[in-house]
Amino acid sequence: MDELSENDFVVVDNFLDPQRFNTVRSFFLSHLDAFSKAGIGALADNIIRTDIRGDYTFWLDRKRDEQLNELWQLIDETIHIYNRYCFLGLSGYEFHLAYYPTGGHYDTHLDQFNNRNNRTISMVMYLNKDWQKGDGGELEIFKKNGESILVEPIEARCVMFKSAEVPHGVMPSIKPRYSLTGWLLQHPPALGQFLG
Repeated sequence: MDELSENDFVVVDNFLDPQRFNTVRSFFLSHLDAFSKAGIGALADNIIRTDIRGDYTFWLDRKRDEQLNELWQLIDETIHIYNRYCFLGLSGYEFHLAYYPTGGHYDTHLDQFNNRNNRTISMVMYLNKDWQKGDGGELEIFKKNGESILVEPIEARCVMFKSAEVPHGVMPSIKPRYSLTGWLLQHPPALGQFLG
């Protein structure tokens, strides 16, 4: 919490324990045929722009995706800790699986919509096994001083950052890149894709 408060982002290795990692990764692989081309913008404003974003997503639903119950419990715990120590008033979340095929990327952006501002904390959990330098797909985070760092998408790592304050992008993937991406929210839930 201190690191995120000071730097606006934090990288936590082994955030997913082996059991949760394997459960989420297996779920990811078993649903690949249901992924859709990702767009930019919320709801009616959503458009496909492959020049800006090259991933495919599968939105999660807690009631439907009961096999991910241990993941939902971890997210509940994370929200509780943020509310207890950072007084953020988080009351919901939205998550999707993200698949970046070879060449997939995402230009620099903020995780906030023009007509909606309830995304507070962004979370990215990596589901890649045996990621090696040169495989691409790093998360580029731009710090307050304008410098950037590259976060490698290694197995079970989680990156959390302030959604409205941290510009970031995904470098082109040399091999397929798997992640679980989501946002801890302040409502109202009627705006956007709320699944909490």
